[in-house]
Amino acid sequence: MTTWQAEPLPMFQTPEWARVVGVFDLETTGVDVVNDRIVTAHVGVLDGSGHVIDARDWLADPGIEIPAGAAAIHGVTTERARAEGAPATTVVAEVVEAVRALLDAGIPVVAYNAPFDFSMLKYEALRHGIPPIEAPSPVIDPLVVDKTYDRYRRGKRTLTHVAAHYAVPLDAAHEACADAVAAGRLALALAERYAAWLPPTVDELHTRQIAWARAQAASLTEYFVRIGRLDAEAPPLDGAWPIR
Repeated sequence: MTTWQAEPLPMFQTPEWARVVGVFDLETTGVDVVNDRIVTAHVGVLDGSGHVIDARDWLADPGIEIPAGAAAIHGVTTERARAEGAPATTVVAEVVEAVRALLDAGIPVVAYNAPFDFSMLKYEALRHGIPPIEAPSPVIDPLVVDKTYDRYRRGKRTLTHVAAHYAVPLDAAHEACADAVAAGRLALALAERYAAWLPPTVDELHTRQIAWARAQAASLTEYFVRIGRLDAEAPPLDGAWPIR
């Protein structure tokens, strides 16, 4: 005799988009998305268990000196980039093509602190005469999602700290491959943890993140004004997402 089992409640099922996700990360010469340059990049695809099923890495010669502070973070010096890196125009074109292909296929692309990576890629594309990705979608940003569903948790919200909180391994932080894969696995962990509350479709999640990021920037602006880190008359923090 077959034993009857109730179907799981839909609200507790992991979202459909978590079956496959793209991942994207850049390491750069600095944090100015308009003027700094890409040094390394990673674009990949993970299945619903977090296994890598496709991946590609790039090392670019950015065409400018890599500051010592940046090299100390990601490990790529100017000398290495010049000796081993591909021309920046080639790297930017190939990264744009790889990311665009995922988005065009409807595969959500995970990027931790998405406005940094997507804005950097946009301005690099413009610099090299490559049609940029102006409005990336669908995108999943674990930073925005985590801050929404666990708003009052104390502690830093860097990828290293948030990955540790959700027991996601990150063994080589600030390498584009390691950071991208960890961000993807973090997105899957968030999908499982908050399945009962997440929007049912990736398009709705993308739209919600636009509002969440704007609200988070406004809240952080108020906090910075309150502690004196930001002048009350200064422009508020930019809450545009997933690209600025």
